[in-house]
Amino acid sequence: MAALSSITASQGLLSRSMKTRLPKTHIPTLPLLVPSSQTPKTLENFTSRASSRRRVTVMAAAVEAIEKTGTDVVEESINTIRFLAIDAVEKANSGHPGLPMGCAPMGHILYDEVMRYNPKNPYWFNRDRFVLSAGHGCMLQYALLHLAGYDSVLEEDLKSFRQWGSRTPGHPENFETPGVEVTTGPLGQGVANVVGLALAEAHLAARFNKPGLEIIDHYTYCILGDGCQMEGISNEACSLAGHWGLGKLIAFYDDNHISIDGDTEISFTENVDKRFEALGWHVIWVKNGNTGYDEIRAAIKEAKAVKDKPTLIKVTTTIGFGSPNKANSYSVHGSALGGKEVEATRKNLGWPHEPFHVPEAVKKHWSRHAAEGAALEAEWNAKFAEYEKKYKEEVEELKYIISGKLPAGWEKALPTYTPESPADATRNLSQTNLNALVKVLPGLLGGSADLASSNMTLLKAYGNFQKATPAERNLRFGVREHGMGAICNGIALHSPGLIPYCATFFVFTDYMRAAIRISALSEAGVIYVMTHDSIGLGEDGPTHQPIEHLASFRAMPNVLMLRPADGNETAGCYRVAVLNRKTPSILALSRQKLPNLPGTSIEGVEKGGYIISDNSSGNKPDIILTGTGSELEIAAKAGDELRKSGKTVRVVSLVSWELFDKQSDEYKESVFPAAVTARISIEAGSTFGWQKFVGTKGKAIGIDRFGASAPAGKIYKEYGITVEAILEAAKVVS
Repeated sequence: MAALSSITASQGLLSRSMKTRLPKTHIPTLPLLVPSSQTPKTLENFTSRASSRRRVTVMAAAVEAIEKTGTDVVEESINTIRFLAIDAVEKANSGHPGLPMGCAPMGHILYDEVMRYNPKNPYWFNRDRFVLSAGHGCMLQYALLHLAGYDSVLEEDLKSFRQWGSRTPGHPENFETPGVEVTTGPLGQGVANVVGLALAEAHLAARFNKPGLEIIDHYTYCILGDGCQMEGISNEACSLAGHWGLGKLIAFYDDNHISIDGDTEISFTENVDKRFEALGWHVIWVKNGNTGYDEIRAAIKEAKAVKDKPTLIKVTTTIGFGSPNKANSYSVHGSALGGKEVEATRKNLGWPHEPFHVPEAVKKHWSRHAAEGAALEAEWNAKFAEYEKKYKEEVEELKYIISGKLPAGWEKALPTYTPESPADATRNLSQTNLNALVKVLPGLLGGSADLASSNMTLLKAYGNFQKATPAERNLRFGVREHGMGAICNGIALHSPGLIPYCATFFVFTDYMRAAIRISALSEAGVIYVMTHDSIGLGEDGPTHQPIEHLASFRAMPNVLMLRPADGNETAGCYRVAVLNRKTPSILALSRQKLPNLPGTSIEGVEKGGYIISDNSSGNKPDIILTGTGSELEIAAKAGDELRKSGKTVRVVSLVSWELFDKQSDEYKESVFPAAVTARISIEAGSTFGWQKFVGTKGKAIGIDRFGASAPAGKIYKEYGITVEAILEAAKVVS
């Protein structure tokens, strides 16, 4: 691979945030590529409730010491966190104050005493990662980022919580707020992202660390709540985390027993401890999460001593801790306390300050993090420089992963085809592309939801990522589509040069749509390899035959929906997917064999739609036929038949509507001239949206009902996805 030139990596990574307003003076220049890429009244009630619950007690182990600060400044700091959250929610008259009030102690200990980060460079590569899976409580994280000295959350940002253009949106968004690793809000997805982040650390450490030069060595922390625990995705992802033995994943379960509808006794009474033990996790219970600071510290020490399992630290807290009349109730979960209760809480916690006040002692205490973070990064940079001298081949690969820069000439690995090449299913052609790309893209890794042999996604030169073999690049997700998608989001957002892909049957995107939507929102360039893309899969029938799926993903913002017709187009789709690191790509691939068509090209795919054949002149064909995927062959055959009758016919491949929409008006006119109204589209899916291309005088041939169980050829005939259907339609539109 070509050598990577020296760059300021943090500048490239900071550009991922759309509205950072970070001063340039705060972006350090790193050597070469070294990365940067990211006792109140309620206590009595808490104690009586906690003692009645079934719990698991685990003895603390002797491990490394965690820095402990004075009790007075800890108390004042924790209350600062609480009241920054209270005040921001009150000013916005919108938000969730209860979680920050209850979780402030664990948040303080994590950010002030445990985590390694550089607030002036949120994308320092070897930072510890933190994810607030219970994203509705985001004022906890914003308060912590503010105290720690992140330039992304200034006092003015706290005061504009949940307002237009703010860097403190209503749920954490990685593309808005440097210091936020992933976008959370849909419950359970955050902890699944955490599994992806921790997997990435384990994988990269296994590949690149050397004795005495452990350059990849960070922890991944998470806070999740009862709602996250209830969502099925959390169990999918946490099952895999236990199976994979991700020992540097430490999750804090905010065990406050309150959800929006009230006490969780009405719907959630399982023994979470036992479930996580069964999933292969180490489980610790902190009984007093409100004031038991030493208990929290001891739990973290114990968790770090466990190297072969992820750890769940269940921290029993009181939601809205300190509020005399609303603590431990659903009323503090999702709305402002109200002026009277804010004042009562200030009195109850002994907080005489005006809104958004940070006491000088707290400012002074937290101010050390800028210098300490810079020192941590400088120490790591020195270690990286030493590593670079000794391991030139490894460091070259690692730099690509850290920076997101692609190796020069990587596209040359993509296979090309001619019409004489054997017909093949695009799922098979996809596997050829994956195995070619993994040789030139150090960050490519992925797998399937228990369908690797059908999706054709195995990387043949590599083994399986497992607890004992974390350096391998085939990920075995099992039948866990939702968790799989969210885990891949975490991998993609760990490092710009990690390129995860995941696979299942196209119809089963229904199980993972929420994760794909977060891919799009959080600008995570996951490649979704979706096979069995139409009625062409045949006998499995309507439960497995996608109909509305193409249309639904075309409607989703920041998604590239790609449906290639043959070998060249499949290679073109992979080129587009690899290049678009801030946009997820969905490749809809066939089960049935398809011919390699004349006129298709890798370059054409980049434009989304292009002409594959045309016997007209002056941009005035008699009729335009448009197809995608397996139906492009049908359109091409129909074009040949119409030409025999004297028609001038243009055949267009519309691989990606999104890419075509980005082209200039001049280019669009060159493909679909406004003067030509005789247009027909054909696609084995919903006709929804096709009027955009065929117009009011054209005809969209497709399927607007569920499929059927039969051989593929029979279904195509019965549903009218045929050359004959195009020829009949041509008589009407011409």
